[in-house]
Amino acid sequence: MKFGVIVFPGSNCDHDCYHVAKHVMGQETDYIWHKGRPSLESYDCVIIPGGFSYGDYLRPGAIARYSPITDEIKKYAEGGGLVIGICNGFQILIETGLLPGVLMRNRSLKFICEDVYLKVESSDTPFTSEYSADEVVKIPIAHHDGNYFADMDTLKKLKQNNQIIFRYSTADGETSVEANPNGSLLNIAGICNEKRNVLGMMPHPERCAEGILGNEDGKKIFESIVKRVMQPC
Repeated sequence: MKFGVIVFPGSNCDHDCYHVAKHVMGQETDYIWHKGRPSLESYDCVIIPGGFSYGDYLRPGAIARYSPITDEIKKYAEGGGLVIGICNGFQILIETGLLPGVLMRNRSLKFICEDVYLKVESSDTPFTSEYSADEVVKIPIAHHDGNYFADMDTLKKLKQNNQIIFRYSTADGETSVEANPNGSLLNIAGICNEKRNVLGMMPHPERCAEGILGNEDGKKIFESIVKRVMQPC
């Protein structure tokens, strides 16, 4: 299969995502610079990595929304292509309208960089099929604006459609206030769209996808993607 990793000015997790896709998963992988309008049809999955696109001026993802590549990402996703946005990538997906809600400043008003526990709420996506429902994993976060917010109607729809994919939890899987690092409503750490081909998440699975790092809990996301592409349902 073939991954494409989008690169914006200020992206700083693009190399990590490329490394996992290319060297850990052993798949063909390209960097895609934001300025062009290349067709994404040759890619099986597009990754929008973390970082600080355009320096997070205005607000994270707000300027990237108007970058030339973004229209191609929307077209690709609306056609059924797999798209995963990680951290700043999640923020960009929300700014483009591919995912609902907003990501606000953390409750503490401080940048947070630490390992957190996540409860897998759904394994019924191309990104989480290798996890078990209710499985608890440990994945690092590194963000200043990860506080997920949406109106009550949107939250109700997310729950009804099983679009909440990851929630912050304790090591025992309790989705408590104490386990919530940033104030996100319903402890939301990641959501998908209704068609389930677009995933946005604040934690960084690419930072815990090989044994040398002491944690491989994020690897199953990439394994799930490869399995879906190589062995489609």
